[in-house]
Amino acid sequence: MQRPDAKQVREIYVNPTGARTQAGQPFANGTLFVMENYAVALNSDGTPVRGTDGKLSKEGLLRVFVMSKNEGNGAKVPPELKNGDWVFTSYDAAGMKTGDQLNTCRACHLPLSNKDYVHRYDEYFALRPKGN
Repeated sequence: MQRPDAKQVREIYVNPTGARTQAGQPFANGTLFVMENYAVALNSDGTPVRGTDGKLSKEGLLRVFVMSKNEGNGAKVPPELKNGDWVFTSYDAAGMKTGDQLNTCRACHLPLSNKDYVHRYDEYFALRPKGN
């Protein structure tokens, strides 16, 4: 996902459990999404560098976020921020758990209850190869 506004490139992966989900259905328990956030290389004027393909040029890994769904997840999350059975965690580039404020993630995903709290739900299924 190209994010020139945030000067980031985000690569999102889903595990096989999640990949078996069909459009219109919630993701199954055991689904994991992993999002790698990369800094974007910048020109001397601060604008993002783009490759010959027009895409932003990645620089260093900033963070890795994990979104995990299992029954009972989020039992300790305040009810006003609960995202179904999804929980979030984050790691730095060295693989160490971060102190990131995950309520920001929860609040951002909260309005997506009709899409199982997953950003780009419709786009994922529209772009996924047919038969998968």
